Amino acid sequence: MPTIGVDKAELFKALGQEYTTEQFEELCFEFGIELDEDTSNSERPTVNGKQEAPQLKIEIPANRYDMLCFEGIALMLNIFRGRSPLPNYRLVTPTNGKLEKLTIHKSTLDVRPYCSAAILRNITFTKESYESFIALQDKLHQNLARQRTLVAIGTHDLDTIEGPFTYEALPPKDINFVPLNQTKKMNGEELMEFYENDKHLGKYLHIIRDKPLYPVILSSDRTVCSLPPIINGNHSKISVNTKNVFIELTATDKTKLEIVNNILVAMFSQYCAEPFTIEPVQIVSEHNAESRQTPNISPRLAEAEVDYINNCCGLSESPESICELLTKMCYSAKPSSKDQNIVDVTIPPNRADVLHQCDIMEDVAIAYGFNNLPRSTPNKSATIAKPLAINKLGDIVRMEAAMAGWSEVMPLILCSHDENFGWLNRQDDGETAVKLANPKTLEYQVVRTTLLPGLLKTIRENKKHSIPIKVFEVSDVAFKDLSLERKSRNEKHFAAAWYGKASGFEVVHGLLDRVLLMLKTAFLTHEEGLEGKKLDFEIKEDPAKPDGYWIEEINEPTFFPGHGAAIYMRLNGKALRVGEFGILHPTVLDKFELRYPVSTLEMNLEAFL
Repeated sequence: MPTIGVDKAELFKALGQEYTTEQFEELCFEFGIELDEDTSNSERPTVNGKQEAPQLKIEIPANRYDMLCFEGIALMLNIFRGRSPLPNYRLVTPTNGKLEKLTIHKSTLDVRPYCSAAILRNITFTKESYESFIALQDKLHQNLARQRTLVAIGTHDLDTIEGPFTYEALPPKDINFVPLNQTKKMNGEELMEFYENDKHLGKYLHIIRDKPLYPVILSSDRTVCSLPPIINGNHSKISVNTKNVFIELTATDKTKLEIVNNILVAMFSQYCAEPFTIEPVQIVSEHNAESRQTPNISPRLAEAEVDYINNCCGLSESPESICELLTKMCYSAKPSSKDQNIVDVTIPPNRADVLHQCDIMEDVAIAYGFNNLPRSTPNKSATIAKPLAINKLGDIVRMEAAMAGWSEVMPLILCSHDENFGWLNRQDDGETAVKLANPKTLEYQVVRTTLLPGLLKTIRENKKHSIPIKVFEVSDVAFKDLSLERKSRNEKHFAAAWYGKASGFEVVHGLLDRVLLMLKTAFLTHEEGLEGKKLDFEIKEDPAKPDGYWIEEINEPTFFPGHGAAIYMRLNGKALRVGEFGILHPTVLDKFELRYPVSTLEMNLEAFL
């Protein structure tokens, strides 16, 4: 969870009350945040001969992005304590009645396609509130904006630039401006070289560096306001004396874009001459039908069931009482006129974390007080979950293998490409394995399509132990499947490996028979209807033939010639290949650095469902 440092004296002044550390810690707990540290009694750094003021370091829940600044913490705690009314956020048009316009060009589609904006008029910053304004942008960039990859914020002194503004994508050499806090004019390519080793900005260059066009915000006279997501221009730099702030945001994620815009203006519009007023900007984006006014601070409407809230919290509160509790958490709520069991809730624009009535229920519990909730024995709330059928089947097979004297192992699901294919003498057709786009090491390149590499690596790392070594695993493998929305699918497999001086083929075969006997799958012989032909992996149906399984010799490079077999099964008349077992080829053993024979078994458990 993010930790926010705030000035202790300033926060207590904003709250209108002095607290001891214990009292403030209790207040934080009641609201659902946590006091991490009070630096009053700690050594604090000295800057310019002056010691830093005592700080309160507060841990904020990961979903409460509106509390990533001093203003958000103070506002929410004051509303919680009933000291401040709910803010009334309003959009106001400028005195001339003409909104500023920002036009998005089609060229931005392949770089950062979305843009939003807002204006804070007649704002008054202090040194502290200005620093908080900058810090909130950094916190949003690091958290919600995912290191500026999803959203990038630019703030400008509107008195130094004029609209209408444009958002375009231009070749790097055509973008010339003086970056923030610099004196030399640079083009896009020079800027990339200049900031390549910069500790703060260097980590963002990769986002657009290899693009043929760079995104840029331009004023009416083609002055560069910013090069998102890297840096703003020095020409429109804001300061503590800035009175009118133009906020522009570019993004690859439209939802996150509007959330960040709403949080930023909601927290700092309180410093405007008319508190909580925001001037909207007209966004013109005809090429993708995204023309609109931003920000959209209209409160969202939601419904919550009174019975649901009471049952979850163990309460018996009336709709009116629940509405009062929700007011403490910055909601506006009233009993529904249509249903006595419904509460109509108005969600403010800064509460993007509220997605479901369970979020509303949680805030009711916070407002009521966690310590005040009725205590009950676990049998009132405990439930017994029902396992998925495939997981239950896996547990059954796991138990049977363990009782047969085999040891379970749990290797990693990622492995190298060679381990999954080349070391097993298998070919990669490019359509089977899910590959990592940017693997950190050669050991983790693909999601395994077989359990064998993990078993063999486990044996390799434990080959100093006494032999024979008998290990098994029941876990998932993954395959590409372009027919699915996620383009991949999981399969639950069972695999076992025997390592010893003898081949162990008959032992692995015995384990197969035992597991399938336990699964009530009978062994079929030729006399029972087998024709001896290969079925491969194709599913064939013949209701006239009995259900069961059989094995047939295969000649695959993974196994020693003449010592490998495929496992076939017929269930409800449908026959398919479900796995294979055999003695591994010496070249496979050599790749995994094993000096004794290894027999393995692997089959797909999902066929038994």
